[in-house]
Amino acid sequence: MTIRVELPAHLRTLARVGGEVPIEVDGPITQRSVLDALESAYPVLRGTIRDHGTLKRRAFLRYFACEQDLSHEPPDAPLPEAVARGTEPFLVIGALAGG
Repeated sequence: MTIRVELPAHLRTLARVGGEVPIEVDGPITQRSVLDALESAYPVLRGTIRDHGTLKRRAFLRYFACEQDLSHEPPDAPLPEAVARGTEPFLVIGALAGG
């Protein structure tokens, strides 16, 4: 299954990609399977989206799909059907901070 992933500018630059990144994912379409496939296709991204050891989401990054914040969903929860079909992208977004 081909999943569309959108990355923030700094990660697109690091991975040397532009725009959406098509990723082939086998099995259930979950945050974990999509990010595993992304890191496998682009090893330079390992440790930038998730911690090397714990595989937890890095601070200041958020996951979105179908106008929903999925950042606090379990990593093995199924992603929305539109993402699994490839009609909607899985978004990795840099969070804003400050005050």
